[in-house]
Amino acid sequence: MYNHILLPTDGSELSHKAVLHGIQLARATGARVTGLCVVLHAMTPRGLGDTMVGDAQLNANAESFLAFVSEEARKAGVPCDCFFVSGDSVAEEIVRAADSTGCDLICMASHGRLGLRSLLMGSETTKVLHYSKVPVLISR
Repeated sequence: MYNHILLPTDGSELSHKAVLHGIQLARATGARVTGLCVVLHAMTPRGLGDTMVGDAQLNANAESFLAFVSEEARKAGVPCDCFFVSGDSVAEEIVRAADSTGCDLICMASHGRLGLRSLLMGSETTKVLHYSKVPVLISR
């Protein structure tokens, strides 16, 4: 059925649920997984203050998020690779990673934003669904 599942993560609780679901699916089908975190390197404001988070902190966060994927895959006995990339679009990087790693399924979370917030922020999940050449399993 599936041989290689891409597990994008942003470290959120919903993302953790999608990662766990993808790992269990991989275990059931004998697939391997690849964890991915996309880092947007534009200096990002943290909270409401004027403190900025730099590249080193963003990279450390990505490594922490991917450590969760690696550990859960190890516990389930599922082969796993992880990496993070930087780019201007989370969705484009997810689709690019699926293509470059030969994944045949993307298993990711949807935060389910609605209304004005969705219009302003856009939905990365919707963009992945639009551009992906492989099936996308959405977890909520």
